[in-house]
Formats: sequence, C-alpha cells, structure tokens
Amino acid sequence: MSTFSGLNTAASALAAARRGIDVTGQNIANQNTAGYTRQRLETSAVPSIARAGMFSTGVMPGHGVSIDGIARLGDALLDARVRDAVGAAGYWGARAEAARAAEAAMAEPTDAGLAKALTRFWSGWQDLGNAPGSESAAAVVLNNAEVLASQIAAAYSTVAGQWSGLRTGVDRAVTEVNAAADQIAQLNGEIRDALNAGGSANELIDRRNVLAEEVARQTGAQATIEADGTMTVRIDGNALVAGTESRHLVASGPQDIADGAPVTVAWAHRPDVPLRSVGGELGGTLAVLAPASEGGTLASVADAYNRLAESLAASVNAQHAAGVTTDGTPGGAFFDVSGAGPAALLLRVVPTSGSQLAVAAPGGGALDASNADAISQIGTAAGSPDALWADFVTSFGVATAGDAQRATVAEVAAVTSVAAQQSVAGVDGDEETIALLTYQTAYQAAARVLTAVDEALDVLINRTGLVGR
Repeated sequence: MSTFSGLNTAASALAAARRGIDVTGQNIANQNTAGYTRQRLETSAVPSIARAGMFSTGVMPGHGVSIDGIARLGDALLDARVRDAVGAAGYWGARAEAARAAEAAMAEPTDAGLAKALTRFWSGWQDLGNAPGSESAAAVVLNNAEVLASQIAAAYSTVAGQWSGLRTGVDRAVTEVNAAADQIAQLNGEIRDALNAGGSANELIDRRNVLAEEVARQTGAQATIEADGTMTVRIDGNALVAGTESRHLVASGPQDIADGAPVTVAWAHRPDVPLRSVGGELGGTLAVLAPASEGGTLASVADAYNRLAESLAASVNAQHAAGVTTDGTPGGAFFDVSGAGPAALLLRVVPTSGSQLAVAAPGGGALDASNADAISQIGTAAGSPDALWADFVTSFGVATAGDAQRATVAEVAAVTSVAAQQSVAGVDGDEETIALLTYQTAYQAAARVLTAVDEALDVLINRTGLVGR
C-alpha cells in the first residue's frame, strides 16, 4: 500500500461529505416547494486492490468512498395513488360544487323560493274570491302573477348563466391539459437524456409529477413510468403523452343550455369521435353540462323550470277560460308561453287589468267568485305546479346531498393519499438538520485525516535521516 493512498482516501471522504452537504442544502432550500421530493446521497466503500503473486502484502484497507448517485426518495406507487385519488376528487368535487350552486339559487325552502311565490299567487286568487269587486285584490293577483313569471325567468337565467360559465371552463381546462401534455413530453426528453448521460434528473421528475398530477385532477388520466424513464399518460385508454410526443384534446358542443345537445371532448385529430370515459374535474363538468335526458345536473334544473312554467300556464289557463269576467265576458288565457325558446323565459301574464280576470262562473252573477276560488285551489290538487316543483326540489336535494357526500369521501381519500406520499417524499426540517450535522462532522473528520497523513509524510520526507536536530 502506497503511503500516499491515505491522501486519496481522505480526499474521497471530503468530496463525499461536501456533496452530502450540498444535497442536504438542496432539501432544506426546497422544503416548501410544491412537488419537491427529498433526496439522499448514495455512497459505497471502495474496496482494496486485489493482489496476486508470490509475495503477500497482508491485509489492506479499502481506498475510500465512492459517490454512486443522488437518490430521489419518492414512491412510484404512492404517486400513482395520489393521481387516482385527485382524479376522483376532481370529478365528484365538480359535480357537487355545481349542484350546490344550483340548489342555493333555488332558495328553497325560503321566502325567496318559487314555492313561496306560488303560494302567494294562489292566496291572491283566494282573496279576490272573497272580494270579487275589489280592484286592489285584482291588482294583487296580477302583481303576484308578474312576480311569479319574472322569478321563474330569473331562476332559469341563473342556471343558464351557470351552465355557460362551466361551458367556458371546459374550453379553458382543455387548453390547460394540452399545455401540460406538451410540457410533460418535453420533460420526458430532458429526463431521458439526463439519465442516459448518467446525471441526476430528480428535479425534472418532480416537475413532471406535478404536471401529471394536475392532468389527473383535470381528466382522471392514468400515468405509468417506462423503462427509459419517460412517463406515458393515458386518457380513456389512449396515450395523451408517449415519450416525447403529445396529443391534444378538443372540446365541442353547444354554447347555450337551450340547445339540448351534449358537450363532448375528443382527440384533436378525431374531433367527431367523443371520448367515452373522461374523469377528473373535466369529466365532472361534462356530466353537469349533459342534457336533461342524460341526467345533466343543470339541464335538469332548467327543464324543471320549463315544465313548471308550462304546467302553471296550462292549469291556470284551463280554469280561467272556464269562467267569465264581472261583465260576463268569457275568460281567455291568463298566461302565455307561446313562441320559440324556453317556456320559463316566455311565460307572461295576458290580462292587463282587473276587469279582464275571469272571477265568476258562467251565469253566476256579478258577485259570483266561484271561478276565482277554483283557481286558488289549483295549487293543492294532485299533479299541480306546486306538486311538480316540490317533487323536483326534493329529488334534486337528495341527489345534491349524494354528490356532496361522494365529494367529501373522495377529498378525504385524496388528502390521505397526499399525506402518505409526503410522509415518504416530504422534507423534514429536523431530519435534514441532523443530516447536515452528520456530514459536517464527517467533513471535519476527513479533513483531520488528511492533515494527519500530510504531517506523517512531512516527517517521512523532510526529516528522515536527520539526527540530533
């Protein structure tokens, strides 16, 4: 063994300790960086040189430490679990949020809801029946009718506005997914090149994982790591990203809830073939935007407003036409829903004055109010507009509660998955402090070894053979 070999051993120890300090400093610097995965220096002992021959040199120590690489302490299984969990949470969260917003706009059961407006409308007819010649009672009936019609129209417009906002969000989400796919493909190339060159791609992998998690939250995409280090991202079983190549999505469909057609997402090169299975926030939004016949949340609400307007017009018009005004004129339509477009927006009151209200039954006399009383009882009849609305509000409330519960469960699962991931990959300040002290002590010790060897060599070279000095 060469006398100078101790210098190499000490030098390798110094290099390893210094690199360990650098890695620990990187961890501490990125302790609050989103998506960062902690790293550790990997080292191994350099064995002694094997010698063969007639003369044995005896037992020899190794030749220091070798820096093998910088390990990224993430777990691919936990990363995949997080992507799956955030995809499910995104889907149910989008559905629950839209349903809660629509339910809040209904304002049931409060004084601002349609149920209360219907009650006031029927009560106005009952008051008119008690005082058939009262102009103020007739004015109340007309005012209540106008308020009811405008409230139905306003409620429909609110839902239509919410639908349009989510429809715009679909286009925005598709653009974001396409941009993320391009970035993942670019990172795939950089990571593959870095690994092939024997370098570290840990920070690049962290950035790619953040993008893949965002794509999973948006679309429910599945991601797998290939043998060359690249990531393949799949939506509906087909590759969104494969190697350094990425494909784009495109959204199509109506821009207005009244069109009644579905909003779809397809591959840009095959826009006429919608994807069958899209998860995440995008999938949840598409489910919310679906037509009423396919269970679309907002379209079902809009359809309920239209059916309420039609039912209200049909039931009131039938009874109103069966009566006569105070001067004996046959009653005509009270509500009108004719025209092109949603019935909720077309609903309007036909009579413009109390003299046009068919309060009496034919032949009942000037003070007869039996027809007004009959109209006031429509709200309590089977199949009435009130019953129709109450049934819808109840069923919608149950469905909203179900979506909200699923969203809560999915979010808890996502939080749990992220916590499990961070328990392995997250940076712990106390642990890094201990590692820093450990490498610092190792560096100081290696420096002391180097000094000791240097002093021994100094004596050997400069003082050997000199006696008496």
